Amino acid sequence: MNRICRLLSLACLVSLLCACAGLPPRGPVQTSHAYRDTGATALARIAEASRPADAAAPSGFRLLPTGEFAFDARIALVRRAERSLDLQCYHLQRDQSGRMLLRELRDAALRGVRVRLLLDDFYAAEIDDLLLGLAAFPNVELRLFNPLPLRHGSPLVRLLLSPGSFQQFNHRMHNKLFIADNAAAIYGGRNIGDEYFMSSREANFVDMDLLSTGRIVDELSTVFDRYWNSEVVWPLHALLPRADDAARARSAFDAAVQDAQPAPPRYRSDPLGHTAVGEQLAEGRLALTWAHAQVHADPPEKAADAGLLSKPTAAMQGLIDAMQTARRQITMMSPYFLPNDAALDRMRHGIAHGVKFLVVTNSLGSTDEPLVHDHYSRRRIEMLAMGIELYEFSPVLARRSQRFGGFGQSVPRLHAKVTTVDGRLLLVGSVNLDGRSAIGNTELGVVIESPALAGGLAGLVSGQGLAPMLKLRLAEDRSVEWIGRDGDGRITVTRDEPDGSTWLRFKLWWQSLFVSERLL
Repeated sequence: MNRICRLLSLACLVSLLCACAGLPPRGPVQTSHAYRDTGATALARIAEASRPADAAAPSGFRLLPTGEFAFDARIALVRRAERSLDLQCYHLQRDQSGRMLLRELRDAALRGVRVRLLLDDFYAAEIDDLLLGLAAFPNVELRLFNPLPLRHGSPLVRLLLSPGSFQQFNHRMHNKLFIADNAAAIYGGRNIGDEYFMSSREANFVDMDLLSTGRIVDELSTVFDRYWNSEVVWPLHALLPRADDAARARSAFDAAVQDAQPAPPRYRSDPLGHTAVGEQLAEGRLALTWAHAQVHADPPEKAADAGLLSKPTAAMQGLIDAMQTARRQITMMSPYFLPNDAALDRMRHGIAHGVKFLVVTNSLGSTDEPLVHDHYSRRRIEMLAMGIELYEFSPVLARRSQRFGGFGQSVPRLHAKVTTVDGRLLLVGSVNLDGRSAIGNTELGVVIESPALAGGLAGLVSGQGLAPMLKLRLAEDRSVEWIGRDGDGRITVTRDEPDGSTWLRFKLWWQSLFVSERLL
């Protein structure tokens, strides 16, 4: 009976695959670009008012380490935008945070703000109805990056069953970028969903964004325009038919987003002592650190040009180049940490020349990608033997310490992708140190020359900042030991991987036989 069921399922699968049509014609696509004449907007005036008289650096920056304040910043910018809103995102979810942001974009469009929303298509089919509803409003345009022909089913099913090149469709746009009036920008690791803003009951991510003003915003707008006008980006209406009744589509959208309301921040200031961005905008001045910076953005053509996959592209290369300037210490937070042989050789060379490496990544209990963790775990002994200091994020310790917020019963997880070099450079963006960031996804990274910002991050990942972490070390027999503290503050040591089980380890081993590390 089971064999018959499997054969019937396979037959249905083959029938579905054969019935799938390819992508429709893309058709003519109108190019558009960021507004550059936005100096008279309220956001531009506040940005300029926030610049100290003696500030020589061209751009202002503020770390956004807490999810609640990161969401507040986005909503505050949307509500104050007067000319334009440009949003680029890998994943926008149909939850409280996602629907509220979409509602705010609608409200901005209704008051005359031009809204350009660019989403990667991997998850977009889950909210096709919301996207069609939003697109029915004036001043709104939506586009999808590297769309999949199949528009129904789970993301993985869509990827596997979409006719065409699997290798091409497996290249996704992982960038996250949010620009208001070409005057203020937010970028970093957060997608749009409750778990990125501490509003999920199941799991919540520790993540990092940056708010920026000044010259760098204009550079980021250029990056957005390159993606928006790329041939690997499709207008929504080329993939989904426009609503026959626009008024009905708008009404359905209004009903779907009407009650969305994530929980507001529960504290006056973030761990760095800053009040909410919305509050500072209302006061007419942002608390910013002024510095020089470089934007490193992968070309959108990375999804279609095999020639770009032979070596790391701009975002990963920017990270590598910055790390190679280190003389004393590199501190890295990377939730998906899979350095290849070349990366390990560079680290080994740095250690031999006196550079200290401290890496914080997910534990088996905190990761949302167990297979990635499984491949990383195979190199832990080698990395520890090299002299790399490894820390793994612990859900139990994170709940207890509340260093990164109150998680309640949800699972705390690490998602921040940040690096400091010698206490003088800060790297923030969407780049993980893994093969997917190097040759799979498109990514965005920014390197900032600022001891103040690097020091602020170091303060979050040192001392009490390491309280939610387990420190790893090699035992005399070269097995791995995890060092933490119990509820009474006593040091604990174990050789059994926390939150692991024999069954889970076997399942990961079995899955790893079929999934190349290059795809992780």
